[in-house]
Amino acid sequence: MNQPIPMIIDTDPGIDDAMAILYALSDPAVDLVGLTTVFGNVPVTTATRNTLALLELAGVDIPVAAGAARPMVQEPHPHPDFVHGVEGFGEAHLPPPARKTDPRPAHEFIIDMVRARPGEITLVPVGPLTNIAMALKAAPDIAEKVARVVVMGGAVRCKGNVNEYAEANIWQDPHAAQAVLSADWPLTLVGLDITERIVCTAADLAPMMQRSPICGAFLTKAAEFYFAFHKETEGIDGCHLHDPTAVIAALDMAPFGVETAPLTVTLEGEAIGRTREGERGAPVGICLSADADAVLARFRDRLASGRLP
Repeated sequence: MNQPIPMIIDTDPGIDDAMAILYALSDPAVDLVGLTTVFGNVPVTTATRNTLALLELAGVDIPVAAGAARPMVQEPHPHPDFVHGVEGFGEAHLPPPARKTDPRPAHEFIIDMVRARPGEITLVPVGPLTNIAMALKAAPDIAEKVARVVVMGGAVRCKGNVNEYAEANIWQDPHAAQAVLSADWPLTLVGLDITERIVCTAADLAPMMQRSPICGAFLTKAAEFYFAFHKETEGIDGCHLHDPTAVIAALDMAPFGVETAPLTVTLEGEAIGRTREGERGAPVGICLSADADAVLARFRDRLASGRLP
């Protein structure tokens, strides 16, 4: 059996973030060595609380480092509480966590972990890329020490989800995204081009209830809010599987079709946050197709594996 992949997930929970974290804790191919938090779906203080509370629910002790509260350059956008609820988990509520965060800021935590384990750590940012850009700016040497960077973000050959042009994570901090996507390191972009083709339904979460009733009940309740948003806005009975797909891609690229090209992020005007091909820069692996059934089956089966309470 292959050794688990050491992974740091940079996150802004967020319902699909919760799906991604619980998935990572359920898949034996993941060695989740830390979580870092960022503004995005909710303020960073809420994201940090949600991350700690989710780990306590799952009964695991993993370091959590709080990160950026705002974008690097632009003024912050409002948090999308109509998508994830004011507290981030829809109508599902968790008790205040007893655990505390790691004393280091998120970007310093990332730097220290990558330097301590050169060639081993895979970074999976599933929120705005501010922490990752700050780590890269403070310690450019991590670009040659990280194993991989797998970003959930972008809309390369499809429409955005905050407007015609931009995907939410890139739009929230386009300057950070430009820094991360143009850096010379092994980066794969998992964006709306594939995540909007993968739909998770209530039936896909149902098997989790049998083997992991505590985490299963929480995720089922949280997902109701997310499903309702997708039903109202897109008419689908379920939700797009954004963040978990990035974690799965970090483990196994077999279900994905990838093309390589430089990417540039638009930094001004009505198309700010757009990710476009064909400019100069470091090559990026862009996921443009996927075996949706295989990705969804892995997500569903690992959640129902019984590794969580």
